[in-house]
Amino acid sequence: MTIKSQKVEKTDGYSGKDIKVLKGLEAVRQRPAMYIGSTDKRGLHHLINEVVDNSIDEAVAGYCNYIKVKLTKNNECIVEDNGRGIPVDIVPSEGKSALEVVLTVLHSGAKFSNKVYKISGGLHGVGISVVNALSEYLIAEIHRDGYVWFQKYERGIPITNIQKKGKTNKTGTIITFKPDAQIFKNISFDPEFVLERLEELAFLNPFITIEFEDENTGINKVIRYPNGISDFIQKMLEHNSFEKLYDIQYVKNIYGDVVVEIAFVHTDSDVEISKSFANNINTVDGGTHLSAFRTAFTKLVNTFALEKIKEKDVNLSGDDIRNSMVYIVSVKVPNPQFEGQTKARLVSQDVKPAVESVVMNDIKRIFDSNPEIIDIILNKALLAYKARVAAKRARQLVIAKSKADILYTVAGKLADCISKDIKKREIYIVEGDSAGGSAKNARDRNFQAVLPLKGKIINVEKSNIEKILQNNEIRSIIAALGCGIDYEDRKVDVSKLRYSKVIIATDADVDGYHIRTLLLTFFYRFMKPLIYHGYLYLAHSPLYRIIITGSNTKSIYVYNDKELVRETANLKKYRVQRFKGLGEMNPEQLWETIMNPKTRILKKVSLDDAEKAEKIINVLMGVDVEERKKIILQNAYSVSLNDLDV
Repeated sequence: MTIKSQKVEKTDGYSGKDIKVLKGLEAVRQRPAMYIGSTDKRGLHHLINEVVDNSIDEAVAGYCNYIKVKLTKNNECIVEDNGRGIPVDIVPSEGKSALEVVLTVLHSGAKFSNKVYKISGGLHGVGISVVNALSEYLIAEIHRDGYVWFQKYERGIPITNIQKKGKTNKTGTIITFKPDAQIFKNISFDPEFVLERLEELAFLNPFITIEFEDENTGINKVIRYPNGISDFIQKMLEHNSFEKLYDIQYVKNIYGDVVVEIAFVHTDSDVEISKSFANNINTVDGGTHLSAFRTAFTKLVNTFALEKIKEKDVNLSGDDIRNSMVYIVSVKVPNPQFEGQTKARLVSQDVKPAVESVVMNDIKRIFDSNPEIIDIILNKALLAYKARVAAKRARQLVIAKSKADILYTVAGKLADCISKDIKKREIYIVEGDSAGGSAKNARDRNFQAVLPLKGKIINVEKSNIEKILQNNEIRSIIAALGCGIDYEDRKVDVSKLRYSKVIIATDADVDGYHIRTLLLTFFYRFMKPLIYHGYLYLAHSPLYRIIITGSNTKSIYVYNDKELVRETANLKKYRVQRFKGLGEMNPEQLWETIMNPKTRILKKVSLDDAEKAEKIINVLMGVDVEERKKIILQNAYSVSLNDLDV
């Protein structure tokens, strides 16, 4: 192998003058994603969460029972609580008021010791100061010590001194802020997104009343759930149209400094649904509290199974026992430890014995006192066990019979790329042989692979695992990616993924969106780690091509009707080509729009809104026909006639 030498141009020396120190909140404005994850919709709404979490911490500490969140027509958010109010006296070490310190100094606050807040969701003291830094303006109004205190900031900088504005007999904090358009692409809040989080907090904290108001939509709602996570379970049952097999069971206890709450019920379905929380934070990837519950619950039920099940050689797995179970595990713990900045997974080890104790003592007492409940659970588990054993035998026959066929199918469809460097390799999953042919001719075969699918894949939300594994298109995807899928005791192994980007490319019409939804449903249910680790993308395919005629003929690609109207408004000579599908585009057009890394638009699929995605998938792809019909009727009039295939 010949290695070519490369001439490197020398630059000036590296010295102390090259070191830049970012003071105050400059670092936040220069690198906002480090503090709020992103500057897209998720990051924008994270600002509200940070302010609301301060009010929730006051409530958990026992000093607040009312929170109001208001969205204004001016893109402001106002968060009000009746807590103690942020202190306004001077912090001796800083020579400033406590209010100004917590709003302008990172890693400041009362959450670094357990004296003021024993339990807290905000642990790093960066929350409200980050909100201040990323807001066009922020106004703090404090009701404390018999007076109203006021201070205004612009992009993190105080533009007024703290002012005493009058007397009051109330206590609490009112924060008004407007996100900075210099930081965020879109500063309009989504009321449904905000309301969903507030309802979640109301479920987790039954002693709080939360009021939500949105001036733009007219929504005004008072949220209170006195039965806490039991009400949460009931709402989940209603949403999924599940019938409970016994009354929802709830336990709460304290082990050391750890507060554990668990609610559960088994249903008439064959679906397991779980949610877990730590200090009011939704741990979407679970963690020590969830795994401890599952292990202990399995052990507990099996102790009853030894006495009650007469059949020999029955070994109930956790999946058998939790089949059809809907449950929530919520813990509140001092100084929790999370995996990564997103706090999606709890790793604190001290919660494990606490959860295990609640299961083996408190839940055991429920079963001892209500033998009919454990009988129902065992009967459901036994049915799931028998179905699992039968399915395993059937699956082994299917896999043994069709293993060679799977490899042949993939080899026949997949046009792989040349590069062996996983970081460079990417695969396009496209619909239909026509689009597949164009994509194969358009791609750069050095690093781009193409896998065409024949028609729509199976709806995995309505199918059992045997039907799913027998579907040719699903099998093609599994074999092409090489990382396996999540089901039973099998797990996706991301280290074996053969590509760094998995790109779904469908037509920009109704059928294309349907196929995209089916594929996203499959990836969400069976290959979720690909989404979590950022390997799954959506290609943004154009709907129209505007050909500008005249002396210099050129083309502009647009992606919806609004863009078409805007782009053609000032054009005199042009014609429009509407693409009914990717198969209608020639290789040059495909390369330019969805395959050329320099010009294409790819959207990374994220799990940040996993709960909302799960609800959409359940409604659109599940068995609840009435709920799906309701969604269709609500949105029917917003659909353009150009989007309808008639």
